[in-house]
Amino acid sequence: MNRRNYQKELEQLIECLAQEPQAPTLLLHSCCAPCSSYVLEYLSEYFRITVLYYNPNIYPESEYRARAAEQLRFIQTFPAKYPVCFLEEPYLPKEFYDCVRGMEQLPEGGERCFACYRLRLSRAARLAKEKGCDYFASTLSISPLKNAEKLNEIGEQLAEAYQVRWLPNDFKKKNGYKRSTELSREYDMYRQDYCGCVYSLKERRSSHPISPE
Repeated sequence: MNRRNYQKELEQLIECLAQEPQAPTLLLHSCCAPCSSYVLEYLSEYFRITVLYYNPNIYPESEYRARAAEQLRFIQTFPAKYPVCFLEEPYLPKEFYDCVRGMEQLPEGGERCFACYRLRLSRAARLAKEKGCDYFASTLSISPLKNAEKLNEIGEQLAEAYQVRWLPNDFKKKNGYKRSTELSREYDMYRQDYCGCVYSLKERRSSHPISPE
């Protein structure tokens, strides 16, 4: 079976939307400012965007606060065609731990991560519906470590459940990830070296142990 080209689907959709008299609204879940950089540069040409910062998976809280602050700083600095709004949900890590209970020992990139995708995308879908947004999406697919096929599968399931349209995407395509690293340097962003949760931090430390003083 041929794999879907989500980037091509997005380009075709944008081509149709560009013919409309008014830019549609998009609720865009973001995991961090660096990942959002290229996505906002790309999509803000065509959508009126609200960036949702809902990431109860991030550990520790100081890391969460640093990423949230950097996300807001970038939004306030970046010269988007349409104004970009920022919406931060409360930091409630228990929601993440409840979501992945029983999967603590699973490796990164598997079912525990997929459950985390669903947790955050579910909040995005619900809020998009409540706010009357035309579409919802997430920046997560820009990472080479994230499963774009699974993200789109979950997004489409939630779109049906909440009756709000999912924006197909694979933002790493067309050098999207490379461009995000360029923008990170250009805007002197804080750029973390692990995905965000305590399990990814442990894996990072085990593969790159800190040398003793």
